[in-house]
Amino acid sequence: MEIVAAAVLGKYIGAGLACIGMAGAAIGVGNVAGNFLAGALRNPSAAAGQTATLFIGIAFAEALGIFSFLVALLLMFAV
Repeated sequence: MEIVAAAVLGKYIGAGLACIGMAGAAIGVGNVAGNFLAGALRNPSAAAGQTATLFIGIAFAEALGIFSFLVALLLMFAV
């Protein structure tokens, strides 16, 4: 009985550790947006040409957070 409880506890600890990736994604999105804003304030005429790059960077950073969320869900609910 104790082995089963330890396995369930291990699943939740692993899922919590996988959620660290979501914090990393939030830091990455903030970094991308902050650097874009700093560049746009330095050169406002070039900001319009960089918005596509901004959205691509945000999408890549957010995808890593979604993958870590998926891993956490798989750890918690997979058999």
